[in-house]
Amino acid sequence: MSEAGVKDIQVPSGKTGTTKAYHDLRSFLATLEAEGQLVRVKNEVDPEEIGAAGRASANLKNGPAVFFEKVKGYKNPVVTNVHGSWANHALMMGMDKDTPVKEQFLELSRRWDLYPVAPKRVPTAPVNENTVTENINIFDIISLYRINTYDSGCFLSKACIVSADPEDPTSYGKTNLGTYRMQVKGKDKLGIQALPFHDIGLQLSKAEALNQPVPIAICLGCDPITTFMASTPIRYDQSEYDYVGALNNGVPMEITKSATLGLEIPAGCEICIEGYIEPRLRECEGPFGEFPGSYSGARLQAVVRITAISHRNNPVFENLYLGIPWSEIDYLMALNTSVPLYKMLKDTFPEVQAVNAMYTHGIGVIVSTKVRFGGFGKAVAMRLLTTPHGMAYNKIIIVVDEFVDPFNLEQVMWAMTTRVDPDKDVSVIKNCPGMPLDPSSNPPGMHNKLIIDATTPKAPEIVSRETELLTPPAGTEKWEEIISQLVKAARK
Repeated sequence: MSEAGVKDIQVPSGKTGTTKAYHDLRSFLATLEAEGQLVRVKNEVDPEEIGAAGRASANLKNGPAVFFEKVKGYKNPVVTNVHGSWANHALMMGMDKDTPVKEQFLELSRRWDLYPVAPKRVPTAPVNENTVTENINIFDIISLYRINTYDSGCFLSKACIVSADPEDPTSYGKTNLGTYRMQVKGKDKLGIQALPFHDIGLQLSKAEALNQPVPIAICLGCDPITTFMASTPIRYDQSEYDYVGALNNGVPMEITKSATLGLEIPAGCEICIEGYIEPRLRECEGPFGEFPGSYSGARLQAVVRITAISHRNNPVFENLYLGIPWSEIDYLMALNTSVPLYKMLKDTFPEVQAVNAMYTHGIGVIVSTKVRFGGFGKAVAMRLLTTPHGMAYNKIIIVVDEFVDPFNLEQVMWAMTTRVDPDKDVSVIKNCPGMPLDPSSNPPGMHNKLIIDATTPKAPEIVSRETELLTPPAGTEKWEEIISQLVKAARK
């Protein structure tokens, strides 16, 4: 171990050097600070200013994490924008902070195939240094704040929530680790958004059929890959913990038992709130500034009763800002949406080259694929709409040829402007499942889907004229290197 919570490992597949696997938030923050990707605010700040700082940092190119050492009215520090730049995202995986987005996508895709890597169970962890079971007051422990101006209160926007399947509570694979918004409704009471297509929504519906509560552990301030996986769409019976080990390049994550309910939780978390989702009870929740860049309305949501809070000494509260893209939530969910959709498509259509689902949690998706025959691009898009995530979230799908980089919007626009005949290449599929937080869904939870086939026509589709692509002149790569070196020399 090079420092507490960090492990250096040899990179597999013949690559040289080492990468880092983080077992807690603090060790990752240390790396961010060493790389110039974390700033400290040492003066006392009003909690209402923290949301503005999260927005401001995301507005900057490669914006840093912002660590607030003193928050007025509270005892403990706050950090935001931890995942809020491509530089931070690369460092999370132990890569150079200047690694291009497509390279990060390809590396995540490679590590995805290392699944499963079973976690290491540890008997105790720093999160259990302090446990409160009586006179619980969440405000005594967590430095809570309003994220956006018209939020109905303080929200936990970056929690990793552990819950078990009510019909199979001992199943390791069916234990869910997910991120769902939670409104603080009192000193020992929370609201939770558990939508029907969420794993926790399925678990809640099973429990309510039995009129039973759902035990949960709400973990705050986890290591960066665990938080990343908690918001990643995978199959219901797949373990997020096994994926954390895979995305850590084969290093198992560490888990431990929660203090009172015995749920298996990330050992490196700063705070663990234990409690129950009450069955068949709904209370008003929201409005809340959400990831599409608008406020969700007030609606009836499930209720959580807190029964215990455990935490490290001087716990760090990590939360994220949500707003008009791009903000931290977009960096967090960009590639962890793209890679699973790519893997699901690739299983059916091996011709698929890459998937860019970085836009508004996959409401917009760009797929790059080889085309075997006429209509192939549209078939790929329709398969995307049958995936668990795509069914609800994907609304606008653009399909491009394999020589188009879906992460390069200039190339995508070139394909759109030179390959699309609006009369035959644009399709609308009406009355489909949708994301209720998308303000264009009407009614909420229903979408019309748009498919744009921007691939080159192939028979038996009518090919009205042949096109020959331009290729770079000989020597282009050599001159890219020469000019890059000249630029570096000029900037010294």
